[in-house]
Amino acid sequence: MQKSTATLTFLVCILLTGNLLAQENKKSKGELYFSWGYNTEWYTRSNVRINQPSLGNDYTFNRVKGHDRRGWDSKLLQKPITIPQYSYRLGYFFNPEKGWGFEINFDHTKFIIEDEQDISLTGKLNGRNVDTTIRFANRDGFFYYLNNGANFLLFNVVKRYKIFESSHGNFKLDFLGKAGVGPVIPHVENSFFGNKNKPHFQLGGWNVGVEATLKASFFKYGFIEYANKLDYARYSNLKIYEGTAKHAFGTYEMILNVGANVPIGKRSKG
Repeated sequence: MQKSTATLTFLVCILLTGNLLAQENKKSKGELYFSWGYNTEWYTRSNVRINQPSLGNDYTFNRVKGHDRRGWDSKLLQKPITIPQYSYRLGYFFNPEKGWGFEINFDHTKFIIEDEQDISLTGKLNGRNVDTTIRFANRDGFFYYLNNGANFLLFNVVKRYKIFESSHGNFKLDFLGKAGVGPVIPHVENSFFGNKNKPHFQLGGWNVGVEATLKASFFKYGFIEYANKLDYARYSNLKIYEGTAKHAFGTYEMILNVGANVPIGKRSKG
């Protein structure tokens, strides 16, 4: 009787343990990831509002054309990796089975008002109302660079959708949808009518963005990702000579990154 009871107890323990292990194996493990790469951008036309009270200036450059400065399309390996327009992503899937995660998303982008363009200028200049067109050219004392970075920082919510996975799990193709908001951290360099500012970094406003990413993972740990991103940034209180500037523009961005996945916690089985 005692042997039968002991055997039955042993079998029950095995069944209970097996059930607990099965439940444990169904639990999602966390997944950390990091990636680094380079980007290129196209910008909407935009207005730059200049306010210099001590000079009697409150005017706007209207519908200016801007461009990026990639820096990685020539002599990439001969430059420090942070000189070209780079991007990095640091994220964590807290629910990998359902594909939900959180990400710090940073793009070191550059915005430069195109040189040698005719720009409409309206408002008040030297205390007088103006509505005219000027040649915005470096040789005439004009430039406007967010050249050490327009610098978009976003805190994103991420949703992952599985597209394909090989039978042994050595290759996976996923689609990631991302959306977020965060600050911009520009490095401001400018000269208007020959008056230059002191170049500097600053917290200069905010941006919102959405991103669509194709992520190809190899042997679970390494991956390549290609992203298309739309961003809207509003810059305010940008320091210029004897005043401040406001600026807002939209961005279409393409990014190519390489990275690594780092599983954290308990591994799912089966």
